[in-house]
Amino acid sequence: MNTHIIGGGIIGLTIALNLCQRGETVTLHEAETPFGGASLGNAGHIATEYNYPVASLATLRKLPAMLINPLGPLRIDWRYLPKMLPWGWQMFTNMLPARYQHNHRALLALNRESLAAWERLAARWQLPPLLRHDGILHIASRAKTAARLPAHAAQLQALGFPCQYLSADELREFEPALARQHGGIHYQKSAHITDLAALGATLADRLRASGGDIREHSRITAARRENSGISLQTADGAHIHAERVILCAGAHSKALAENLTGVRVPLDTERGYHLMLPGEAARLRLPVSSIDHSFVMTPMQHGLRLAGTVEYAGLEAPPNMARARNLKLLAEKLLQAPLNGDGAEAWMGFRPTTADSLPVIDRDGDVLLAFGHQHLGLTQAALTAEILSALYFGETPPLDLTPYRLRRFA
Repeated sequence: MNTHIIGGGIIGLTIALNLCQRGETVTLHEAETPFGGASLGNAGHIATEYNYPVASLATLRKLPAMLINPLGPLRIDWRYLPKMLPWGWQMFTNMLPARYQHNHRALLALNRESLAAWERLAARWQLPPLLRHDGILHIASRAKTAARLPAHAAQLQALGFPCQYLSADELREFEPALARQHGGIHYQKSAHITDLAALGATLADRLRASGGDIREHSRITAARRENSGISLQTADGAHIHAERVILCAGAHSKALAENLTGVRVPLDTERGYHLMLPGEAARLRLPVSSIDHSFVMTPMQHGLRLAGTVEYAGLEAPPNMARARNLKLLAEKLLQAPLNGDGAEAWMGFRPTTADSLPVIDRDGDVLLAFGHQHLGLTQAALTAEILSALYFGETPPLDLTPYRLRRFA
């Protein structure tokens, strides 16, 4: 089977590896370089505890602040607002209680199996020891936030997610670098990647060694079905014939999905930022997420990564790197000592978000789809690859795919 995969991020690479392992001929097209973009720039967090949709009534209550504060944790560029209204309306309908609970359960189903899938991937491809199982700390800087944490921890424990509530004193003992906080939760079944660049390079090397063809700087600009298969066109005008196509181009998937399936997916972009501090690799023992400021501090091999926040401004607006630099100021409020900012590197990337906060994972004839994972692309990549492999070979997927089907938007 002549299979072409559109998108060479973490989703595309893991899917390609699974198919090559089973003897398929795979060509992977990446508009830039493999494992670039959001795959390389994310927080490095296997975030199995993030089971709550972006589309929530709590988000709606923050709308005025989103429009006013350019550095806030959740921001909408007012100039982009008219373009995002159709998507925003569908997002609003998913905030209603019944839909919200449905979407929450669907995220929970994916995340519950995600870390085990990553462990299987690491063992199957003999990945270097880049996956650390220290868990993650979620901390509350405000007393009002901390007061809700014991009940939240109990709820998650009842759902099968091991976690431990920590008082202010216990939290200080658990992570000595932190300034005094009001409380927190330690999620034991989360993990993080210590070197994303090394992970990406290893996966690409494994794919090439397995016979996969990686075409860098191969941007697919158009796709259409024909009687004899699927026609793809690249940005430089080349035409490619494919028998089967897998679409996992992240934030750039919307137009291609409509070309190939006729379904217009309500997909927009969360613009995420990070600031990498190379002199701070040893500051924290494990990742720390600020509940009140909506960002994560992840210790990595080459520094401390401060990552997070959400900005809606589309694919074309220039980055506002003040948002990245502001993460250092926020982080220093949570730590006992100032951070070393020498050599700090700022980044911005695109995270694909559907109106219901759920990915599209499905098969439509000879077109397979895997995109829209919002800020959980790294978390859900290995499991998504297993699901796509099952769909590809006509096998039973490891979980019910009804919530993630393409036709929910038809």
